[in-house]
Amino acid sequence: DAMLPRGARVLDAGAGMGRIGAHLQAQGHRVVAAEPDPTLVEQARRSYPDLQVLPLEILAITPEALAESGAPEEFDLVVCVGNVLTFVAEDTEVAVLERLGSLLAPGGRILVGFHLAGGPASARSYSPEEFVRDATAAGLRVDHRFGGYDLRPVDDQYAVWILRRA
Repeated sequence: DAMLPRGARVLDAGAGMGRIGAHLQAQGHRVVAAEPDPTLVEQARRSYPDLQVLPLEILAITPEALAESGAPEEFDLVVCVGNVLTFVAEDTEVAVLERLGSLLAPGGRILVGFHLAGGPASARSYSPEEFVRDATAAGLRVDHRFGGYDLRPVDDQYAVWILRRA
């Protein structure tokens, strides 16, 4: 929320049960949540009935799909947190990052966060070096990297990046 003016357009990509998107919506932003897991989509819709939740995986979030649902086609902020990138299909990381970047409005940013160690047992390992290489290949640049959402210094446990188009 601190990164945005009131009323900003936000995409919560890989929204899970919708908690982050619902919080940002409560702060006055226009939020669209996208989540491919049907169980989590239903949970989000039950828990946050005012949150627009689209049953889409990241690569299916296209301007056409957004327009069909009455959602904005570009966003001031794309949130992709909670280890989402460690669960995308292997070797799709660059395509996923390209898609997220393609949905940015001019001046828009992407907020990405995931565990480097101690994350979910089913998550893949994704090193900072691999991530930066993939982000660069996707036409993005790293503006900032932190060790957490509280902006603590970089560590080897968790990583938060703020990206924008290169």
